[in-house]
Amino acid sequence: MRTGHWILTFIFIILFFLAATVQAEEIYGSIIDADSGKLLSGVELYSPDGRALTDAGGRFAFLTDAEQLVVRKPGYLPLRVKTDSSIQVALQPFVPKALYLSFWAADLQSKRQQILDLIDAADLNALVIDIKSSRGHIAYRSNIPLAQQIGGQQVRPLKDLPEFLAELKERGIYTIGRMVVFKDDLLAKKRPEFAAHTAKGEIWQDREKISWADPFNQQVRDYNLAVAEEAAQMGFDEVQFDYIRFPSKSDLVFSQPTDDDSRVAAINSFLSQAKERLARYPVFTSANIFGYICWKHRDGKIGQRLVELGERVDYLSPMLYPSGFPHGVPGYKNPVKHPYQVIALSLQKAQQLGKLTPERFRPWLQAFRDYAFDKRSFKADEVVAQINASDAVGSNGWMLWNASSRFSLAGLQLDVPFYAKKLVDIEPKDAEPAMLTQVHLDEEISPPM
Repeated sequence: MRTGHWILTFIFIILFFLAATVQAEEIYGSIIDADSGKLLSGVELYSPDGRALTDAGGRFAFLTDAEQLVVRKPGYLPLRVKTDSSIQVALQPFVPKALYLSFWAADLQSKRQQILDLIDAADLNALVIDIKSSRGHIAYRSNIPLAQQIGGQQVRPLKDLPEFLAELKERGIYTIGRMVVFKDDLLAKKRPEFAAHTAKGEIWQDREKISWADPFNQQVRDYNLAVAEEAAQMGFDEVQFDYIRFPSKSDLVFSQPTDDDSRVAAINSFLSQAKERLARYPVFTSANIFGYICWKHRDGKIGQRLVELGERVDYLSPMLYPSGFPHGVPGYKNPVKHPYQVIALSLQKAQQLGKLTPERFRPWLQAFRDYAFDKRSFKADEVVAQINASDAVGSNGWMLWNASSRFSLAGLQLDVPFYAKKLVDIEPKDAEPAMLTQVHLDEEISPPM
């Protein structure tokens, strides 16, 4: 009997693998630019049983039994396509020009409508929407048990998120779900074992009295990965990770010892896990980084190293607010006087350090009053200078930041066609060029909330 059992088991295994082999089919084809017809190299194709990249000639071939493929390349809209033995896919180029809808502004129908009207009036095409706040609240109805347990569903300004996303899709608006990752007051205080602590063992709070979660802790990562996956499932075009870093305070206690390498490894691990978990969805990932990170190789004591970040997300979004460079940048002591030059130089430096092409960057630009130099309001001249610099360098669009989502048409109604701008002179003009020290680069610089 035992011999017969093993024979039957062996036959079953053979038949199983034969069936799998029969079902798997070689899919081959090419990917082109929908506007130019140019064959595209480096396009990622994903199915649950494999991945492929198009070659230098824009062609691909691999075995899969999946009915659909996810196709994506930075600078183009992602797609989900049906599999045939031979397919040609046309990807639509897309350059987001985005406003920001804050967590609290999303609760006001009047504010939403104001933002949508402005997007129409200024011919913009993208919106960044807060889905998880630094307080730890998730803006929509979440099915994550931990979110319920810690009170993360007590405040939900986006109760109608599926309907809102559908409206945005109908309008042709690219949607970016911004989630604050490791700055999470609820998670840290409701689950002290997940928190960053002081040397005395107390749960640490930053200057806003907000506590942070431990980036080393896998349960903390899993919680945020679950939020990111819910955003992808709901249909966001992009999931944007903010506060994807350690606090800049150096004497905090985590579940593991910290140094440059361990911090970088923790952040890299989270982003690698996010990339893998979201691969099955037609969605991009992006990471917000400090402006000064564009200028240096080291991690700034926060775990952000440009080269390694670029390997794990589709887009990097440096926060290039001129006010966020209080020590200036090389050649420009007062960045608010030279917004064009500071934006352009920072993006060029980031491309060099990160060994990345221009379309892998989409900066945050300043649309709020200066807080570091002369307190000037950023009006049309300042806004258009930043936009022109970002466009001229070849970035994948830009996003305007105002913490209260207060925007106007100032600087947005441009006479020059988008992407038709050329980079102008950005050579330093200041008599006293800024000198960046490691102390300056390591400081935490954040805009007022």
